[in-house]
Order: sequence, then structure tokens, then C-alpha cells
Amino acid sequence: MDASILIVGSSGFLALFLETIQSLTQFTLEAASEPRDAISIVQAQQPDLLILEAALPECLDLCHQIKSQSQLAWIYCIVVDEQALPVDQQAALRQQLAEAEANALTSGADAYFAVNSVAVDPTGTTGVTEAQKLLLKAKIQAGLRQVQTHRELMRTNDILSAIALTDPLTELNNRRAFEWELPRQIQNARIREMPISLIMLDVDYFKDINDTYGHLVGDNALKLIAARLRHNLRFYDTPFRYGGEEFVVILSDTDGHEAVAIAQRLCRLISSQPFAIRASLDLTITISAGSATLLPSDDARGTSLLNRADQNMLRAKALGRNQVISSLEDENLDLGPSQPDFTEEDETVNPESSQPGDDGESESGESEA
Repeated sequence: MDASILIVGSSGFLALFLETIQSLTQFTLEAASEPRDAISIVQAQQPDLLILEAALPECLDLCHQIKSQSQLAWIYCIVVDEQALPVDQQAALRQQLAEAEANALTSGADAYFAVNSVAVDPTGTTGVTEAQKLLLKAKIQAGLRQVQTHRELMRTNDILSAIALTDPLTELNNRRAFEWELPRQIQNARIREMPISLIMLDVDYFKDINDTYGHLVGDNALKLIAARLRHNLRFYDTPFRYGGEEFVVILSDTDGHEAVAIAQRLCRLISSQPFAIRASLDLTITISAGSATLLPSDDARGTSLLNRADQNMLRAKALGRNQVISSLEDENLDLGPSQPDFTEEDETVNPESSQPGDDGESESGESEA
């Protein structure tokens, strides 16, 4: 396993354990002599495992600081207590070591390792026994297994989160993602004292497309509409599939007049060029849009803001479709004929005009995820 280890301790501790760990197996090793130096390394490099000298001042404070930060809490911490204990004193100090271990684990360490240094040559140089080396290696490997498991779970969680927040048909963010993102953006807008607006979009006469050509054609039309929307928005605007043939766009740092202009442009972009569903079928499609801008009286979740955009969109459909209705003085921006044009080879199909609200119900063959 490719892993990184940070060792924090005095010069003697580092000299002993750097050599010991390097002799056990191959890791990427970093060293720091002070906890205040170690925390910057931890934040920048996020090592898999941390080995701390128990006798070092602020050692346990460093453990606690790491474990209190959610983005660092997964790092495995081993506190090593180097003891040069004569045999006749070991029994008397067992209670002390037990208390030291309990204190280390309570402070956030994942493991505690008491080392009894012994003379390794006639000059009096001290070191650790082979048995202690094996035990240290086992503790390091156990820690790395735990870190690897955590990382695999995080990767799996990221994949599942992406699946849960993405509409599988259009590959836009879905309604669940919208309901999570809107309150966050509202809070950010209010903190920064910046405007934020919404556009609610609905595909005109979508029921006629499904009834005439079937739901697979309807699904393909939704995918193409979503792609055209996504490719014609600013990089900081966020489109969502709200449900069925309805879409919603969050416009950051955008006031009401800008939102109307963007909604008008999107309506024109959708209607101006037919969608090539297949080689023999082009569909000219229009959308109706409603826009609204955040007010001081709006709730933090954005329910009232969304409701205004939705009501404006419904009014746009009721007043003839293919237009934008905003909350700015009830402005009505008519974009031209609302009747769609369905062309298959040389055949022209003109569906009967629907009454206002006829296509309000989602008719997509693929339900929102």
C-alpha cells in the first residue's frame, strides 16, 4: 500500500524511530520536531498515519486538534511512550502506563505503544527489541488498513452522492440537489449582500410530443433541451431538472432585470433552432419561463422565492406560452408564436391548441430520479 507517515518527536526519538520504521517496510516518511510544525504538514499533506512521542509537550493537544476537524479526523494517530525501565520497576509502573494509555486514547489517539528501550551495543546505544519492532509494524499496518477502508468508503459515498443528486436522463442536477443548493446560495447571497434570482422553465406542449411520437422521443427531446440550456448558461449559473418537463436555474449575483434578460435569451435559444431528434424528425420546441429575485422577506429555504418563479411561469403558459413573466411590474415579454412545429420528413403535424394548463402534468417517459 502506498502510504505516508508523519513522525513527531525529539531528535532522539526521530533518530530511533525513523530508522526503525524504514527497516520495517517502505513508506513515505516525514518528520517534525514540534507539534506546531506538524499541524501545518498535516493540513497541507494529510498523511495517512501520525506517530507521536508521548513525552513531547502538546503531543496530546495535537491529537485532539486533528480529531476535532472532520476533514482530518480519519488520520490514524499512534502515541509512542519510550520508557527505559529496569525490570524491577516495570510492575510498579504498569498502573502509570495504563493511565497514560487511557489519557492518550481519550485525547484522540487511535493507538498507544509503550516501548522499553534496551542497550543494543557495548557503547550503551539504546534501541528497541525485535519483538517491539514487530509489534510496532503490526500497529502501523492495522492503522493503514483502517485508513484505506475509510478512503474506500469516502470514494463510494462520493459516487453514491453524485448518483443521488443527478437526474439520470438529462445528467443535470435533480430536485434533491436543488433543494439542498438553494438555501446554501441564499445564505451566501445574504452574507455577501448580493442579489440572487431563479428562472422556472417549462416545455410548451410537451404532452403533444409524447402523444404524437411516444415517450422515447419525449425523453430524447428533454435530453437535448437540457444540453442546450447547460451550454448557454454562465459558468456560475446552475440548472436543475425540477421534475417532468420543468427545469429551474439558480442565477447567482443576478438581479431581476438581468434574470429577465437571461430567461428571454434562453427562450429564444430553445425556439430558434429545431431539435434533431433523429435523421427524419426535427422538432421546433418552445418554453415558457417565470423569473423571480430574492427579497428580504423571503424565507431562508427559498420556498417563497421558488413559488413566485413558479407562479410567473404558470402565468406565462396561461397567457399564450413561449414568453417570460417576471415579478418586475408583472412584465410580459412575448417571444412570438407559441404553437410548436413538428416536422418528420415532408410531413407537418400541427397539434390542436391546448387549453391553458393542459400540459401542466409531466408526460416524460422517464421519471425524475
